[in-house]
Amino acid sequence: MALQPRKTKYRKRQKGSFRGLAKAGYLLSFGDFGMQVLERGWITGRQIEACRVAINRAFARKGKVWIRFFPDKPVSKKPAETRMGKGKGAVDHWVAVVRPGLILFEVGNVTREEAQRALRLAAAKLPLKTKFVDRVEVV
Repeated sequence: MALQPRKTKYRKRQKGSFRGLAKAGYLLSFGDFGMQVLERGWITGRQIEACRVAINRAFARKGKVWIRFFPDKPVSKKPAETRMGKGKGAVDHWVAVVRPGLILFEVGNVTREEAQRALRLAAAKLPLKTKFVDRVEVV
């Protein structure tokens, strides 16, 4: 099951904008190494879950993983071959809006090489450019 909120105030939401940089969550807080996003965009709950699975498989029952963002924005979609009008479509999936600088994942209790390998595998699951960061690099 993909990530999604249990309950929201409103069922559907407008598209919004991607402007600006990450206002918060751009510093490592929990782990020793992390993955920082360099582009703005949407990341779906399924993509987040695929990254989590890839990281955990790479670690093979060692290390710790923190997911620093959550898909709380509903994206609606109208059925195929439907005429225009007749209102907004039903909620299809959930996304997280990410802006440059946001730390997506943090890992700890592993070596630098293991962390780099795991986060590279996870980055391949995402539609955006990312970079590997550690405690000394993050400004």
